[in-house]
Amino acid sequence: MAETLLRVENLTKTFGGLAAVKDLSFEVKKGLITALIGPNGSGKTTTFNMISGHLKPSSGAIYFEKIRIDKLPPFKIARLGIARTFQNLEIFGHLSVIENVLLAIQNRRPVKFWEIVTRAPSFFKKEKEAQNIAFSYLKPLGLENWALSPAQSLPFGLQRYLEIARALALEPKMLLLDEAASGLDASEKELLLKIISNLKKQGVTILLVEHDMNMVMEIADEVIVLDQGQKIAQGTPREIQRHPDVIAVYLGEG
Repeated sequence: MAETLLRVENLTKTFGGLAAVKDLSFEVKKGLITALIGPNGSGKTTTFNMISGHLKPSSGAIYFEKIRIDKLPPFKIARLGIARTFQNLEIFGHLSVIENVLLAIQNRRPVKFWEIVTRAPSFFKKEKEAQNIAFSYLKPLGLENWALSPAQSLPFGLQRYLEIARALALEPKMLLLDEAASGLDASEKELLLKIISNLKKQGVTILLVEHDMNMVMEIADEVIVLDQGQKIAQGTPREIQRHPDVIAVYLGEG
């Protein structure tokens, strides 16, 4: 049985009198693809924001590799091995494509201040190594020919891929993908499926929020369904498709 990588316990997040997430518990197994689905407003992105440290839970706890992370800032959570993309693109548009990825690499492989000031040989060696690593993330996503272009000049689909490349440059153990297929055409979604499948083969655990049910049912090992901030079902894609509560939420009681 796969080892638990992430554990969410009785997680609740309230905004004023509204509970966006209520008493939510689930586990994400190492090396698997887990999908978090549900209607708009069901608490999916709020859950992502709490896992990545961008929101603090009102109550409950989150453990990553048995380390409690719900009180940590985002940069410390990222250094533990959790990277994410965002539903609304979060790239540095005025920087080049490769500079976006280099920022993430430098977070994991920092250059010492004295190396920069003295322009030491080690600085140029690390700079060259970082560029080579950046290209290794850009190439599988078809971004190598855009490396020197401003990120904002990329077509929308490639901007999505750039955000994934930057997240991967953090060398994560777990990748959170928030609506990664949103705005992509059929061919772009097909490439995204291949990317996610390859990441799984490389041992990256993936938790994704996604509205494209065809994609979810094709790629996910396990599916967690939320409605009004609460978990109503969890299981394999086949089990979820037949679950009466899920059918009621998506298709109506009739």
